[in-house]
Amino acid sequence: MNLPNSLTVLRIFLVPVLVVVLWTRYPNWEFIGVAIFLSAAFTDWLDGYLARRRGQITAFGAWLDPIADKLLVAAAFIALVEMQLAPAWIVAVIITREVAVTGLRNIALMRGFTVRVNDVGKAKMAVQVFAITALIFGERYELAAIVGNLALWLAMALALLSGYQYLRNFWQQAGDAPADSIFSLSKTRETPITPPPAMAVLADHGRSLPDRLSEQFSGQVSEQAPRDASPQR
Repeated sequence: MNLPNSLTVLRIFLVPVLVVVLWTRYPNWEFIGVAIFLSAAFTDWLDGYLARRRGQITAFGAWLDPIADKLLVAAAFIALVEMQLAPAWIVAVIITREVAVTGLRNIALMRGFTVRVNDVGKAKMAVQVFAITALIFGERYELAAIVGNLALWLAMALALLSGYQYLRNFWQQAGDAPADSIFSLSKTRETPITPPPAMAVLADHGRSLPDRLSEQFSGQVSEQAPRDASPQR
């Protein structure tokens, strides 16, 4: 496993650590939680940068990286809802969008094409990171809670907009994808079945001797007829 993929896996392992810190509320848990969350979010940028810089972009990394991002964001949001620091319905809308886009991305990979992340999707991720950070600090600072809730509304709007754009791009590219995929209903071609030579021999032995002699004699006559009909010089 190369370094970019290792950073992606590390981000996944940091998810339960973040949830434990947020729910147990150790002394100064806000600062510890923000440090863990921002470190995990930083690996999202770092693994992509290293993969492009080193030429280590792999199919495994392209598949795992967005899943790690969604696990990190979803776990942080769910923990904040349980702590009553974020509205549950807004978090539900954002997570539903993430699950839907992940499903479309997997379908696209199985059909042999990829849907690029647009600028709105990248802005959505940045706003989500800012909103989660502000909401964690909102337990200690009232102003941070207000700013975090405003950022959460913006994150929901960007999530819906980028989700619509992703769905539109998916259907446009799905129309140009190869038809021979597991999701296409291809017609079965009807081809004649040719019996193997052994079956033909058995069928020939099943006929009577006069029938076989008659067929052989008629074949010899048909070959002799064209030569007899040709003019003599």
